[in-house]
Amino acid sequence: MRKSKKGFNYFEAFVDLSKYSLSSAEILHKTLANFKASDLHQRVKEMHEIEHNADIAKHELMNHLVKEFLPPIEREDIINLSQEIDDVTDSVEDVLLFINMFNIKEIRDEVLKFTELISTCCKSMYDALVEFQNFKNSKILHEKIIEINHLEEVGDGLYMEMMHNLYASSKDPVELMTWTEILHRLEKCCDTCEDVADTIEQIVMKNS
Repeated sequence: MRKSKKGFNYFEAFVDLSKYSLSSAEILHKTLANFKASDLHQRVKEMHEIEHNADIAKHELMNHLVKEFLPPIEREDIINLSQEIDDVTDSVEDVLLFINMFNIKEIRDEVLKFTELISTCCKSMYDALVEFQNFKNSKILHEKIIEINHLEEVGDGLYMEMMHNLYASSKDPVELMTWTEILHRLEKCCDTCEDVADTIEQIVMKNS
């Protein structure tokens, strides 16, 4: 429970939520880098446990917000930002769920570039939210937001390159369908990180 002398600390709660996103991204990358189809069910369970704990943390934040007399920033901004951080965790979990659902037996080599990028993106999001606690005086928050935007652009480029390679190397309709879905969900992870960065930037502008 994130309480201080002044009550519930929403900024620390945002940081805590982002830790779940980062943990899920790290599990995704490690799972695919050392891929064993026989271990996938257990990795999915671990990932779901992280997502479940993230949901509990978000609900705790919302329960405090319902009773809050004067939140440090607008209620709508707190709700939107907490949901968007939670969306990052959900989007990372979705990648593993789809790999399991499609019964994937082998990971395409270039996918690890994407999962590494997602981990980097989630770490940058975490760093930005640490800085967000002191947004009126932070010297590097703006740099972190730009960094996340850049990483999302790198993700877009990877997505297009990998889609091209997929359709250039395979004519198997099942393989094309499954990997198209998985690649789309990999790209979405970077998109959701950028949504968080954009919301942080908007909140800072409103409160500066």
